[in-house]
Amino acid sequence: MKKLFGGINLTWKKLILFAVIAGIYTAVMAIIPFMENTSFRDIATYFEWWILFGIIIICNSKSPLDSALKCFVFFLISRPLIYLLQVPFSYMGWNIFSYYKYWFIWTLACLPMGYIGYYIKKNNILSVIIVLPMLIFLSYLGIGYLNSLLESFPHHLLSFIFCFGSIILIVLNLFDKLKLRLISFGVVFVATILLIIKVGILNNTFEIVTPLDIPNLEGTAFVSNISNSKGKVELIPLEESYNVRLSGTKGKKYTFEVTDESNKTYSFKYYFDGNKKTVILKKIDN
Repeated sequence: MKKLFGGINLTWKKLILFAVIAGIYTAVMAIIPFMENTSFRDIATYFEWWILFGIIIICNSKSPLDSALKCFVFFLISRPLIYLLQVPFSYMGWNIFSYYKYWFIWTLACLPMGYIGYYIKKNNILSVIIVLPMLIFLSYLGIGYLNSLLESFPHHLLSFIFCFGSIILIVLNLFDKLKLRLISFGVVFVATILLIIKVGILNNTFEIVTPLDIPNLEGTAFVSNISNSKGKVELIPLEESYNVRLSGTKGKKYTFEVTDESNKTYSFKYYFDGNKKTVILKKIDN
């Protein structure tokens, strides 16, 4: 494992091959129907694998500029490739690239992040400070998976294990000094406890995926006007319709709107039945 974090001669040829393989694998996981709502498809939507990929690239780069450029090119190839390969299999066709806008922003961010991130190789306190945001983000993602896991075991179990396993793997391979390891694990532990309280795993916070019934929805749709900042609504495209991932707290009611390409808006309300751990989703007549 140590070789992954600085023992690879990462040529541009290897980097491009790495990007293509990552893109193809992720696209396949997004295309196969029975991968829906499993850990194997999470790589297409969430960050945990891409954080690890970025750190591996940084650790095997030769300079801050080399690190920045290689992180940028890796994401510039892999992420569009994921959507490109899905085009023939998705009812959205080329419109599926509307989801790339979000990832393109992160691709641009790879330039400064890769440049600064290079200094995690220095094995000092500055390295700890630079890598901690990524470790805490992994913890945050892991807590999200734990939340889902508690509601629909064993869905996302592997992603939960991967997030916290990656934290351990990164710290142990980046830092040789016990002091730096203890600081890293200590800060992540405290952050994890605070995030658990914030996310609300101990406070009846639920997350459920359910079908969204909108007949004759035209083109790509997006969510807006969520009534409560504690609620979270995410559309999941299917062959000819959408599922929707709803998050919220027991006892709270939420509303949101879905708008399609013809600018037609549909309003919905939902709340969680805490006893049955189910969501009640209803369309509001406009």
